[in-house]
Amino acid sequence: YAPQPNSSPTQVVQSSHVNQHNILDGGQLLKWVDTCACLSAERLAGYPCVTVSVDDLYFENEVKLGEILNLRSQVNRAFTTSMEVGVRVSCECLSTGKSLPVCDAFITFVAIDASGAKVKLPPFKCETAEEKTCFALANERRKVRISHAKTVKQLLADYELSPLLNVYPTNKPHQPLLTPLTDRVESVELVLPPHANHHGNTFGGQIMAWMENVASISAGRLCQGIASLRSVDMVYFRGPSTVGDRIVLASIVNNSFQTSLEVGVRVEAYRYEGGKIGTRRHINSAFLTFDVPPGAGEIPHFIPEPQDGMRRQKEAAARRKIRLDRRFI
Repeated sequence: YAPQPNSSPTQVVQSSHVNQHNILDGGQLLKWVDTCACLSAERLAGYPCVTVSVDDLYFENEVKLGEILNLRSQVNRAFTTSMEVGVRVSCECLSTGKSLPVCDAFITFVAIDASGAKVKLPPFKCETAEEKTCFALANERRKVRISHAKTVKQLLADYELSPLLNVYPTNKPHQPLLTPLTDRVESVELVLPPHANHHGNTFGGQIMAWMENVASISAGRLCQGIASLRSVDMVYFRGPSTVGDRIVLASIVNNSFQTSLEVGVRVEAYRYEGGKIGTRRHINSAFLTFDVPPGAGEIPHFIPEPQDGMRRQKEAAARRKIRLDRRFI
C-alpha cells in the first residue's frame, strides 16, 4: 500500500497575479489548484498525471494583493486507473494573522506512461477517521460526475414550462444591453513547453486559466465593468492537447440573474503543419458564474437571441438550480 500522498504549497499573491482591483485573478487560482492536486496525484501514481475532470468550484472569499495563499491537497481515493484529489485553499493576511477559506476543489486525474496508456493505480491505506470519510465520499462524488449530464437533460425535460427556467423578473424595459455578438469573445492560444508537462500534454489548469480569461471579458461587457468569478461548473476534459496545438476559446453569455451571470466557454484545438490547418478537436466546455461587485447594483437585463440563445438561457437556469442544490448537499 502506498502512503497517503499530500502536497502543501504556499504562494504569495504578487502584482502579476491580480486584476486592476488588486484581487487575485481567478484563472491564476485555477492554475495553482490544478498544479497542487497534480503533485499529490503523481506522488501516488509514480507517473505523470493528466486532469480528467474538475468538480463544481465555489469561491467563498476574494484573495488580495500581498496575502498568502495556502493550498493543501491529498488523494481521497484511487480507483482502477483514475483517482480523486481534494484541494483545500485558504488565504492568510500577514498584518492581521487571520485566515479565511477560499475554496475546496475535487479533481480527477489519470496516470499515463511513456506511450500514453493509462496506468493501473496502487491502493493506499486510510489511517485516520478523516481520511476514511474522504474515501467514502469520493465514491459518492464519482456517482454525481457520471450522472451529471443526464441530470441536466432530465431537469430541462421536467421543467420546460416551469417558472424556474424563466429569466428573473424586472421592471426595466426589455431592451438588450448589448449589440449583436458583442458578448461573444474568441481567443487563440499557442501551447508552448511552459504550458505542458514533460510528456507534452497541456496542463488542465492552464486550459482553465485561458477559459476564465475569455469568460471574464464576456461577463465584463455585459456588466460594463469588472465581474468576479464566483463558481465553475463541473468540467470534463474530452481529450488532450499538446505542445504546438492552437487552442481556440470561444465564450458567450448564456443568462443573467439579479447579481450574477453565467458564461459558457467552448475549447477546441487544432494543429497547423505544412501550411495547412488541421481539423478542430473539441477539448472541453465549461460554464462559469460571475458576480458583480458589492454596490454595483443589478446586472442589466439580458435578452437572448432567438432559438439557440433561448435554449442556452434555459439550460443556464437549469444548471443554476443544480448548482444551488448540489452546493447545499
